[in-house]
Amino acid sequence: MALPPAFLDELRARTPLHGLIGRKARLVRNGRQWKGCCPFHNEKSPSFYVYDDHFHCFGCGAHGDAITFLMRAEGASFPEAVERLAAEAGMQVPRPTPQAAARERRARDLHEVLAAAAAAYQRRLAQPEGAAARDYLHRRGLTEATIARFGLGWSGEGRGALAAELKPEGIEPAQLVAAGLMKPRDPERPEAGLVDMFFGRVMFPIRDRRGRIISFGGRILGDGQPKYVNGPETELFQKRRGLYGLDLAREAAFRGATVLVVEGYMDVIALHQAGFGGAVAPLGTALTAEQLGLLWQMTPEPVLCFDGDAAGGRAAVRAAEIALPLLSPERSLRLATLTGGEDPDTLVRKGGARVFEAVLETAKPLSAALYDLLTAGRPRATPEQRAALRGQLEAAARLIPDRILSGEYRRVLLDRFFEEQRRPRPGGGPGGGSGPRRGGAGRRGEALAPPPGLQRRPIDIAAIRLERARNLLAILLRHPAILPDVEEALMTLDLPAGPCEALGHALLDWLRGAELLDSEALAGHLAQNGMQDTVAWAVRATGLCAAAHPTAQPKEALDGWWHFFGLLRGEAELIKDQTEAQRLLTDRNDPAAQKRLIGLTKALAALRAGETEAIPEEASQDQSPDGALDGAPAGAAWGPVTSRGALRDDTIG
Repeated sequence: MALPPAFLDELRARTPLHGLIGRKARLVRNGRQWKGCCPFHNEKSPSFYVYDDHFHCFGCGAHGDAITFLMRAEGASFPEAVERLAAEAGMQVPRPTPQAAARERRARDLHEVLAAAAAAYQRRLAQPEGAAARDYLHRRGLTEATIARFGLGWSGEGRGALAAELKPEGIEPAQLVAAGLMKPRDPERPEAGLVDMFFGRVMFPIRDRRGRIISFGGRILGDGQPKYVNGPETELFQKRRGLYGLDLAREAAFRGATVLVVEGYMDVIALHQAGFGGAVAPLGTALTAEQLGLLWQMTPEPVLCFDGDAAGGRAAVRAAEIALPLLSPERSLRLATLTGGEDPDTLVRKGGARVFEAVLETAKPLSAALYDLLTAGRPRATPEQRAALRGQLEAAARLIPDRILSGEYRRVLLDRFFEEQRRPRPGGGPGGGSGPRRGGAGRRGEALAPPPGLQRRPIDIAAIRLERARNLLAILLRHPAILPDVEEALMTLDLPAGPCEALGHALLDWLRGAELLDSEALAGHLAQNGMQDTVAWAVRATGLCAAAHPTAQPKEALDGWWHFFGLLRGEAELIKDQTEAQRLLTDRNDPAAQKRLIGLTKALAALRAGETEAIPEEASQDQSPDGALDGAPAGAAWGPVTSRGALRDDTIG
């Protein structure tokens, strides 16, 4: 039995092709696709391109999908390739059962039934009975070529007319019911007969990614309700798994068109006619996770362009909520905003393609648009309201599974939040008075004097570096088991002179002869060497990161250590270290070199995450007397610390 086409389509959709091929060939991103040297013939200049759903070599002509690649690259048979890919995708390969064969025949028959129905609808549109529908389409600005390209038709007014017209082709009413074209007149009384699902409506064929008709949508002429009706869900059609215009948009995206999501069928058709061939629309539902997956197969950053009314705003918010848990550094969204109640159809009819192109050019990345979506209409007058809003912003960022990307979104959202709180308010402040606010800003362009007696001390960079080194060493004192993983990196670190430098040397000396990497054993060794006070200073609670807590997990401690290492080492030195570690790994191929490279990569990523860009003002102030170590420089009274060990900068403003 041949495998069902729907299963194979789903298998291809679940297999990231560049990830699969990247196991055999080194690929680099090249715009919307990936390229590299062809794994099927020797070449020095890359001519092998990997797209979302296929690969092609312009040198030897190799071409195919994920299944084809496994067959060519590893000599696997078709069933073997399918089994392997299905196992990786978490799918079960359908077995050759009579029921499966019957489903396959039924699906093939349903595609043929729907194609026959589409032809019948198109014939009716061209006949006198379709005159009103043709006039409507022409009034909406559609050309005959566009009407033909999208296969638009007219359902007719008569009940049961479709079944009568298709009967000579051997199509039975039961098949029309299975295809979603007819339904029982009364579900409680089967003997009452069947009626057409669509009558008196302009018909819009809905196609899958391969261009096969899977259902229809119908629009009533005039002001009746519901204005649009979609076919019911069937074996071929699930609303949440398809997009209107998907087959045409895939072709356009391959040629470089912008992939954009609009709300309605007529929006899609009008945009295609205006030259925006990457337009698609949901099928009568809010945008779903499955539909986002289809979009990301075409482009890493599709554009959402919803109508410029309240409903369009709500649709944008829902789309963002669905998208956040699915985002990654390689997959995001942009949002284009329409104003004044416009929709894409009316906009291109009034102003042409140039006006809509201007809208696309102003599309914002999701990271920039999300703040406006989440804060629209939210009160911010009281501390409680601002706290609730801030909590919502942080909760939205936490929905993103990639930790680095989540941190970036959190930083962007909170930056906007704090900037808004500091922004001058009309009328001179919350109370509406005209006088300057204490410690705030006055009228635009005016600088306000600080409150009397407030002295702003300069930021003490040395104290900040000392606190970072103290946290790094405290992590090792609480979790000495990670010392072998970071020994070489610690040796390269230039710790602040004094207690930190002495403690760093003592840790390395202890590691060389230690039999048990235990915190109590380490504390005893250091006490014997007269370093009790140094240890007490390093692990004091004030300003200590969570990674240095005794209950922290080993991975949390190690991640925190590499975080502080990155801050102390600096980006330029980290890049040099990373390059050298990569060279050693290539030369030696031993686990130690690999661990060092992984750690340095983590440190560099943490440093670039930007979570410590701002330096708290408190860093310039003296420590409390009970927290300082005699002979040690004064440190900083840091605010809360994240679980990764990153010093948070959002406690001010």
